[in-house]
Formats: sequence, structure tokens, C-alpha cells
Amino acid sequence: MDESNLTKYEKARIIGARALQIAMNAPILIKISKEDLEEIKYDALKIAEIELDSNALPISIKRPMPKRNKEELKRSKENKVSDKKIEDAEIKEEEEIAKEGEIMELANPDDEEKPGNEEKNEEE
Repeated sequence: MDESNLTKYEKARIIGARALQIAMNAPILIKISKEDLEEIKYDALKIAEIELDSNALPISIKRPMPKRNKEELKRSKENKVSDKKIEDAEIKEEEEIAKEGEIMELANPDDEEKPGNEEKNEEE
């Protein structure tokens, strides 16, 4: 895998996973001289980074891409109601509300009982 088209997150993931393998005594995939290993102090992260830079790692990256399916929304036929039916239902509902409003009277502030008046009314 070419390193140039990897994101920094993919690089970090690959180097971290390979360093863990190296730390668990996995064989090193490239030839590194003893002097070079001593120079990097046998650091597993540095070895993994060198392996990644030399394209020696047999690792593939799968990047999920969104599917671009074009799907039309389907409306059910049951919900289709004509405008005339909606208008008739609204008119009917308004008439029912008007009838109920005629039966009920408006409340006067004098008719309402105050919270402290409950005891007085019970004594009378």
C-alpha cells in the first residue's frame, strides 16, 4: 500500500498495530542492520514506521463509501384525501365548536372562588 494516499489516522493505526506485533516477537519484514536497530534502540514503533515507509507491510485498507442509491419516496394511497373533504371536515368541526361555545358561558372573575374562601363557605 502506497503511504502517500493514507490519512494520518490510517498511518497511526497501521504503525500501532504493526508495532504491537513486533513487540510480541513477530518477525521483522525488512532487513535492518544490527547497528540501525541499536541506533533506534529496538523501538517497535520506529521499526513499524520504517516498514511502512518501505512499503513492506501486506496491509490493505477498506474505506467505506456511502452508497448513492436514488430511491423515490413512496406515498401510500390510503392517505390521499381531497381538498374538498378536508375543507368540509374543518367547517363541520368549526360548527361543533361554535355550538359548544353557545352553551357555555364566559366566566366572571366574581364567580371564581379564592383559595382562602373555601373554609368560609364550608362554615356557612
